[in-house]
Amino acid sequence: MSENGSRNGFTHGDGIDVVVIGAGAGGLNAALVLARARRRVVLVDSGAPRNAPSAHMQGFLSRDGMAPSALLETGRAEVAGYGAEFIQGEVDDVERAGDDDTPRFTVRLVGGVALSTRRVIVATGLRDELPDIPGVRERWGKDLLHCPYCHGYEVSDQPLGVLGTSPGAVRHALLLRQWSDDVVLFRHGLELTDDDRRALSARQVPVIEGTVKRLVVEDDRLRGVELAEDSGVARSTVFVVPRMVPRDGLLTALGCERGADGWIATDRSGLTSVPGVWAVGNVVDPRALVVSSAGMGSAAAFALNHQLVDEDVASAVRAAARTVA
Repeated sequence: MSENGSRNGFTHGDGIDVVVIGAGAGGLNAALVLARARRRVVLVDSGAPRNAPSAHMQGFLSRDGMAPSALLETGRAEVAGYGAEFIQGEVDDVERAGDDDTPRFTVRLVGGVALSTRRVIVATGLRDELPDIPGVRERWGKDLLHCPYCHGYEVSDQPLGVLGTSPGAVRHALLLRQWSDDVVLFRHGLELTDDDRRALSARQVPVIEGTVKRLVVEDDRLRGVELAEDSGVARSTVFVVPRMVPRDGLLTALGCERGADGWIATDRSGLTSVPGVWAVGNVVDPRALVVSSAGMGSAAAFALNHQLVDEDVASAVRAAARTVA
């Protein structure tokens, strides 16, 4: 299913300059800049954004407190107004064509549609792998949270907990003391060094021993954390550091190189090691917030359009030379 932009009136049967895979903040902002540069842009999106469970987003100037769904709805309308086309679906494969000087790609969607394009931007994000503790998945994005910068202010001065399900939990607990004086770390088997314990003690973060059995929920609100020993600790909000897994299968299949951190490597504009392929947002940076993902999309669009202009100029020069000859 597709939606055609109203201004330029092209379809994906015409020559496509850029296919953007993923229509979150990064993909939409890249498409906005490119469409305003009068490039033919097609966005392919599955309609399953990572931040869908969240009721609001913070830290985005002029959009602070806005629902993520409202941002995407507004963004889609703005991008479509400049003539970009949206296709709801999933990309199965991206195949390279052309050469390094004039890259070309075939983007194949699940269901058989194939799009021929000059460049590709991948903005497919990541998925959060949560610990297998009863109540965690059900409360995710409500009162079981991850990002203090996204949600810390809204739970200021409340009794907070951090699940010790990953090595990053200690740092998270220390960080959250910026927002509340009542923070505890549920160790849940996490190995703590002497330095960890000294830092937690100095920061006045008690360590709760024992294994977490479940999150206690009543009347659709988190009330506390129950331990396997049948004891409980009252908490109104709990934080967890999920395992972040990039949705980078399309990039790895194309042969994009990884950096020392294990994530797909890019230059400052988002260009990968494969000519003609950019990647922006959480697919390459797990720390990227909505606002920074949008900025990454703009940077990629600027660089990509300059590259296309150079290619267009070179093509025009060759055509002019043939005419003279």
